[in-house]
Amino acid sequence: TAVEVALYYVDMNFNVMVTVLIVLSAIKFMFVVGFFMHLRFDSRVFSVLFFGGLLLALAIFTVAIATLNANIV
Repeated sequence: TAVEVALYYVDMNFNVMVTVLIVLSAIKFMFVVGFFMHLRFDSRVFSVLFFGGLLLALAIFTVAIATLNANIV
């Protein structure tokens, strides 16, 4: 989180900053799910279902944004 906040104050292209912030937040999400939700110690089936659902939600979000012809990045 500190890296994400510090990155906000670095002078760079907006599209690059948004892309880097999205990647950093995805990495942070994986750490939180893996350690605090103890998904790392559970069966692989739970991990596949959880991350598969996440990828499906991201894909649907991307298609919806593209369909609406919105420019978010």
